[in-house]
Order: sequence, then C-alpha cells, then structure tokens
Amino acid sequence: MDESNNKNILSPELLRPLPLDKYFCPAAIWVSNYLKKIQNSKKRAPVSIAIIKDEENTLVHNTSIITGEHCFEQESLYYIEQIVKTLLWIYGGYKVYIGGSAAAGEHIKNLYSKKGRRSFDADIMSQIYERAFEVNYGKLDKTPQAVEKSAKIGRHLDGCRIGFDLGASDRKVSAVIDGKPVFSEEVVWNPGQQPDPEYHYNEIMSMLRQAAAHMPRVDAIGGSSAGIYINNRVMIASLFRSVPRILFEEKVKNLFLRVQKEWNVPLTIINDGEVTALAGSMSLGKNAVLGISMGSSEAGGYVNKNGGFNPWINELAFVPVDFNQAAAKDEWSGDTGCGVQYFSQQAVIRLANSAGIEMETGLTPAQKLSFVQEIMKKKDYRAEKIFTTIGSYFGYALAYYSIFYKIETVLVLGRVTSGEGGMIILNEAKKILKKEFPELYDSISINLPDEKNRRVGQSIAAASLPQLKNQGSENGRPLYL
Repeated sequence: MDESNNKNILSPELLRPLPLDKYFCPAAIWVSNYLKKIQNSKKRAPVSIAIIKDEENTLVHNTSIITGEHCFEQESLYYIEQIVKTLLWIYGGYKVYIGGSAAAGEHIKNLYSKKGRRSFDADIMSQIYERAFEVNYGKLDKTPQAVEKSAKIGRHLDGCRIGFDLGASDRKVSAVIDGKPVFSEEVVWNPGQQPDPEYHYNEIMSMLRQAAAHMPRVDAIGGSSAGIYINNRVMIASLFRSVPRILFEEKVKNLFLRVQKEWNVPLTIINDGEVTALAGSMSLGKNAVLGISMGSSEAGGYVNKNGGFNPWINELAFVPVDFNQAAAKDEWSGDTGCGVQYFSQQAVIRLANSAGIEMETGLTPAQKLSFVQEIMKKKDYRAEKIFTTIGSYFGYALAYYSIFYKIETVLVLGRVTSGEGGMIILNEAKKILKKEFPELYDSISINLPDEKNRRVGQSIAAASLPQLKNQGSENGRPLYL
C-alpha cells in the first residue's frame, strides 16, 4: 500500500496527539474502530489466518472483514496486512494460510513475495525456520487446525549458576548460588558494529569467567539476548548484524553450542523478553505475565497461565503499534510504526530531537540515553515530555497486545526504565488504560521492579533456566577459579 492510501485508512478521529507526537495513530484504536464497522456492516465475511511453525505448532486467528463495499476495500486489506504481520512476529512461522478471502490472500501473497513490501519479514522467517517462506489461501474450511505445545523452562535455583543478558549497548552477568546473587556486573559494549565472530565469542567467555571467579564452581549457565534462539542456536539477532551472512552461518549460529562445549555444563539461552516475563512470574508469584524489556530495542516474552512458555518468538520490536504510515521508520526492516521506535533507546533519541534537546556529536546511543536521563534528574521538562510520550505509547500498545495475549500482569525492565523516567512511563501507561480501556485497567497489573532489578534482574532470572543433569553431584563440574 503506497503513501497515497494513507488517507483512505486514516482519519483524524483515530489520532491521539501526544506531547511529542501529534500524529500518533494507536493500533488498538484503529483496530477497534474497524471492528465496529464490521459489526455494523451487512457485508462482513469470516476470515481465518493460520501461521504454521512446524508439524506440531500452528496458530489460528479468526476474524472478519467487510467485503463487497469499495469504500472499505483498502481498510479491509490493510487490516489483514497488519494482523498477519503482528501474528508473524508474535508467533513466528514459515507458512501463512488465509482462509475465506481470495482478495486478502492474494494481497498477503504479493506483500511477502521477493519483491514485495514485506520481503524483509519473509526473509527473516526463512532464516529462522530454515525453510522457504510461503503464503497460501483458499476456502475457510480448509484452514489448518490449531495445535500447540508449551513447555516449562527455568525456575531452577539450586547450585552455582551464571546468568547473563546480552543487549546491543550493554551486557550484564550475575553469579548466583542457590538462588541468591553473589556478584553482578554491567558492561557497556557495542556488538552491533563488530563483524568478527571471534570478538563476540571472546567477550562472552570473558564475561562468564568474571562471574565464575566469584563461585567455588559452575554448575549451569543461563542466558538471554535480543534475537531468536532455537535449541541454543542463534537464528537471528541484531547483535550480530555486522557479521557477514556466510560467517554468521559458519561461526555465529552455533556460537553458544561452542560456549557450552567449552564449559561442559548445562547451558540454555532464550530471548531476553522471555526472561523478563520469567523474572516477573518468579518474583511476583503470578502467571499470564507479559514481559517487556526497553533497552537498545524492544524485547517481549510471555509466561502463559500455566506458568510455561508457548513456542512463540515474541519479537515485539517488529510488531506495529502506530498505524500512521508516515510514522517513525525502523532502520533494519524499513517498516513504519514498529515497537522498536517506540519502546527503546532509539525512541528516546528520536523524541529528544522532537523535544529540542541537543547532544554532542559522536555519542553512542547508550550515551545519548544516559544524557537524557541525567537531565531528567534535573527536572528538565523536555526530558519529562519524552518519557510521558513513551508511557502513552505503552498504554495504547498494551491494549493492542491484549488482543493476542491473555495478560494479567506486565513487567517492564530495561535501561530505558532506569531512573525517574521509568515511573513516568508506568504512570502514563496506566492513565491511558484507565481513560481509553477501563476493562483492561481493571484486569492488568503493570509492574516496574526496583532500580537494581531493572538493570540486572534479567541476568539473575536467566541463571535459573538450565536444569542440572546430576542433582547433588559435583562430578563433571569443572572449576573456573
């Protein structure tokens, strides 16, 4: 859909002007408005969207669209387009089936073709699942059946463990003995600019040795990182974006298998958003937890009502939250309105420009965030506007996420939430829910941990991921002193 169609799917009453974003069109508001039109239309038709991950995991989302009315044609196609994109980045899969609408099916098929506007998404899904991406469509009753397996991961606190979290601007590591942290460290780095796989390997090994020096032995290692990890293999991650594709396949994809072999202990690494959700579930004693990490990017994770993980990728950085097609553009995917530009240090930097905050040239993104947080301590109203705007974004985004997740608790972590800005984000999100979505305000609890856990809580929770092979035995446990 080209820019000329923006007016066809966007009307002024759908905008929610914010202190530093006058043209914000919340996904939740747009979708709610369209669904009301469906209810009032006599020409609505059911549509099913199936996202296939493998033989054991297929997600099906049932909805409807308005058909046969030319004035709603662009809206209907745009609606399906955004729902498919959202489902792909929350669930993940190599195949999409659209049942019930050939027009919608053909639209999605063209979007995800090699020359289509969503070719980036299709290529990434192909990398993740190591299969060619495909889109099919047909009759409603031919939609594949939903099937899914969830698993319980983590919550193991016995023994001497290392937990780490790899972000794009800093890395954190903790040494944990029987569930109690005895050492935590946070180091600023810039892995996204490093093309040599050995740099990444050496930095990770150095970090692990630093934590190991504070324990008598190492029984297990758990980690979290931005990106998608399957069976401890790196399928896609922004940390390694500068590594050439051929070297990524040869050296990076199995990097953590190499680390595990070197340490010879159980090792588990998963997405950092999942560890955020796990940390929330463990600390609050609750399930149905959506974890959001606002750091160099936006990471998401979800602990279901049974306390387990669905086999979802939860890459909320690529999920659209702003349906204004003239919205901020993600530099990696090239798409507009995605979470990465709204809930990360990129969002802070973007909004700082709008707020008229000038910074020295040559500062890294992490340093720019720190600069804004420092002037926030001085009660600079411009910085306050930044976090107020992000908090409002977040309230509307939670309403959109709730369409796809059953949420009872939200835990927010990450460098962006440090300092006074974190409380502003939290309070503004609650205000939006109370004003626009009162039913969600009453049913969802939003939580921000204390300052220390905001910064290193993920690495501590990550330590609980692996299960020990030999409970109570030290046989086969190497010493790293």
